[in-house]
Amino acid sequence: MTSYLIRRVFQMILVILVSAAASYALLNFAPGGPMSGLRQITQNSRFRITEEDFARIRAYFELDLSVPIRFSRWLIGQPRGPIVIFGKELFANTPIGCYKEIQATVQDARGNFSVKTIGCSEYVYLKDLVGRRTSNGVLRGDFGNSWKLSRDRPVSNLLVSRLPKTIQLSGLAVLLSLIVGLPLGVYSALKQYSRFDYIFTTLAFMGSAMPTFFFGILAIMLFSIIPNRIGWFYLPAGSSVAVRDYAVPILGTVKANSPLDAALHLILPVLVLTIVSVSGWSRYVRGSMLEVLRQDYVRTARAKGLVERVVIAKHALRNALIPFVTIVVFTLPGIIGGAIITETIFSWPGMGRLYFLALGESDYPVAMAVLFLTAVLTVIATLLRDILYTLVDPRIRFS
Repeated sequence: MTSYLIRRVFQMILVILVSAAASYALLNFAPGGPMSGLRQITQNSRFRITEEDFARIRAYFELDLSVPIRFSRWLIGQPRGPIVIFGKELFANTPIGCYKEIQATVQDARGNFSVKTIGCSEYVYLKDLVGRRTSNGVLRGDFGNSWKLSRDRPVSNLLVSRLPKTIQLSGLAVLLSLIVGLPLGVYSALKQYSRFDYIFTTLAFMGSAMPTFFFGILAIMLFSIIPNRIGWFYLPAGSSVAVRDYAVPILGTVKANSPLDAALHLILPVLVLTIVSVSGWSRYVRGSMLEVLRQDYVRTARAKGLVERVVIAKHALRNALIPFVTIVVFTLPGIIGGAIITETIFSWPGMGRLYFLALGESDYPVAMAVLFLTAVLTVIATLLRDILYTLVDPRIRFS
């Protein structure tokens, strides 16, 4: 088991590095970024931004460096400062060999900035260039600074502020899904072809087929908008707490930012996530349970005269849960990564909505941080799945 865990740890490190490099490259080659808005402002207004300003901003965001160099700085925080090879700084579009004329933002003795054209025969020294805002690297817990959502503030602050809300929402939804979905799937398998089984299977198929945003919009209409208009009890839909006090029939006045206010805001997004998860998980448990109930060892247990409850709980259910463990453990990245669609529909201030806003605003440091955390949790969930297999099924051993 120890040798297996050592091998898996090395494999996990390799997978994380490859996935991080691929995600970083895709985001950097995608359209957008801090320069796109400036170009649009220059074209659509009477204000003009000079090429010197563009060069200074590119240097500030390290966009004049090559993607591998930027990735190395983002991951491990090295190399620090401007990159100098053979006395010349390496820029993103500088060809290897002869460094043709490039532009660098330089600072003179008086502290004034300007753009200087540098040829192959000239030297660029570290002290002549504007200092970069290089992070200490993700491996040291530094994800850099946000570009737009929280300009020039650490990305880690954004993650810390959003993570508790996502854990609260997704964690509660996963717990309710297990409590409801597991018994429903088992009971439906035991009552195969009964009226309950037909109704359950139909509703489960509908829940799995409908997209998440459909349930979100439907829940807002049925439990928030329509009841509020006709004066019935309604649930608030939007954000995690209210900004001011509001009145709800039956409950009366609800204080903003109170425990009751937070609970009311939590009901609808948890309801949507639970419905979607129960629909899929219960069908999966039902199918797995039906397959196990047909096995010879279950017939043998019944022939030996064991109580049906013991046969189901000890012999059938335990083996039926082996493939179900795979689905459950992979909810871990979802809990941390956030339910993007649900959080966006209900304006829930969690990791999923943060990722959505980061992509919309081209705030790639924030988006990359969420992707990296999701990749790390995915490989951890894979290892956890293999370990749980040995607990659920004692026949499984790793060497």
